This record gives sequence, structure tokens and C-alpha cells, in this order.
Amino acid sequence: MAKRKRLSAPNPGLVGDVPPLETKSAFSGSAPIAGVAADAATTAALDEVTAELRAARREGRMIIDLPLSVIQTDYLVRDRIVEDDEAMQVLMASLSDRGQQVPVELADLGDGRYGLISGWRRCQALTRLNMPVVKAIIRTPQDASEAYLSMIEENEIRVGLSYYERARIVVKAAEQGVFPDERAALSALFQAGSRARRSKIGTFIHIVHALDGTLRFPGALAERAGLKLGRALQGNPKLDLVLVKALAKTDPATSEAELACLMAAIEKPESKSAEETLHPCPGVTMKTHGAGKVTLSGAQVDAAFRAKLLGWLKAQG
Repeated sequence: MAKRKRLSAPNPGLVGDVPPLETKSAFSGSAPIAGVAADAATTAALDEVTAELRAARREGRMIIDLPLSVIQTDYLVRDRIVEDDEAMQVLMASLSDRGQQVPVELADLGDGRYGLISGWRRCQALTRLNMPVVKAIIRTPQDASEAYLSMIEENEIRVGLSYYERARIVVKAAEQGVFPDERAALSALFQAGSRARRSKIGTFIHIVHALDGTLRFPGALAERAGLKLGRALQGNPKLDLVLVKALAKTDPATSEAELACLMAAIEKPESKSAEETLHPCPGVTMKTHGAGKVTLSGAQVDAAFRAKLLGWLKAQG
């Protein structure tokens, strides 16, 4: 029977240095397959967290800090046209003492720029306080109409808009082509309001058309007085010229004086033209009684005359 040879250690001079096998994984003492699985799980978890953070930012669930300098505050035509100085001072004091508690809403315009949807007063207050950073939520409105709706809803909840401000944003949104016309803008922007409220806003639209840029204190125009003024303008297309002339003449320095001027102008009876008597032909007398009224009388104003006059009037039409 052949003898078995006993194995002996290799000659270091012949074999040389052989590096030890690497058996370490992500976890010391674990098998290689366990390390690979752990690394894959860690990568997947990081990817999931990254995706969730991106989604939260995109969906407006994450508050981020941004420089005020990258925000375009005139991205939308602002609905609020009156700035209450006392309210602004209160807001500034709060921001100075406690910092910004409520984020503004922005639309991502690309290239590191953002359009302001809501939070105009907060941005103004931060600017006055020389606080260069604003806390913000990034919104992704599908179109401009949704951005306008977000702005209005935010202001309606925090500090109610005046009827004039509501009517003005309807007019401006329609002018910019955000909505096909004012009727559509009114219906969409104030869809949560009652029909009566939308009707009142529609009445104030006549005031915006006639006096926007002329009124010094539009936000002070109370509901009752505004409705009276709006209905007067609706019933008299030329009244806007009368009101503009009256305001220019009196130059009111207060909201009370401005309102008094407007009310006096719409309540003033229209001047009537002096009556005039004419004799266009023998036997016919014509009297004018101001705009829109003429009286014909005389011996020649008989059935034949009336028939000829009627025929002539029909021919003019």
C-alpha cells in the first residue's frame, strides 16, 4: 500500500507574499452576501428619503429658506391695494420678536427665481426690517388662474378684502387674459362666495371701470355707498365723466370728503335745458322740454300730418 504524503508549508522563498482574502462586509464579522444586502438596503432607503423630500418640496409640504432677493413680488397683480400702516407695524413687531411663523407661497419660475403668490405683506415687513431671508412653501399652480385663486383665498382668510379690491382683481385678471372675460373671472375667483356676494362684486366692477386710478381712498368705500355708486354708474354711462370732474374740482384730502363728493355728484339732479318753442311751418308749433321730449301742436297737426311724420320716422330707422 502506497504511503500518503504529508503536506508541508510552502517555501516562502518560492511562493512569495500572498495577500489575505478580503471577507469583510459592511458589517464586521458578517458574510459577504450580508454586506451587499445591507449596502443595497441603505442605498434604497436614501433614495426613498430623497424622493420623499423632493415630492414634499414639489407638493408644498416643505418649508424652505430663500433670499428675499430671488422673489418677484409683482408676479401677480396684487389684489390688496390698501396698506394699513397700523397693521403693518403690528406685523413687523411680531416678526422682530418671534420671527416668521407663517411661510409665504411661491411659484418656481426657474433659474433660481420665484413668483410671489401670497404673503406680500410679510415680504414687505421683512424688507423693512432688513431681514433678508424668507420662509416659503413652493406651490405648483397649474396655470395663472389657480395662482390668482390661491392669492385671493389667502387674503380673504387672513385680512378680508374690500369689495373694491375684489372687483379690481376680477377686472385685472380678465384684462391680462387669465380668464376669457370678467364674468368668468368673477365666477372662478369667488366661487366659494354666495351668489349675493358675487352680485355685489359685479356692481363694484362698474366703479373700477369708471374711477380706478382716480379714487384716492378706494379701499374705504363702504359696501352700501359703493353699491349705490355702482348702480348709478350702471344706469348712466356718462356719469363717470361727471364724477371724475367733481373729484378733480374738490380735490378731497380724506376718505370722508371723497365719499361726500361722490354722493353729492350722483344725487345732483341733471340740469334741464330751457324749454324752446319753434314754428317749423305754418300751423305747426314744436316745443322742446329738455333732452328726449318734443311736443308738436297746431292746426296742421292732424291725421294726415301724423301719417306723414310716422312714415318719415320709419324711413330714418
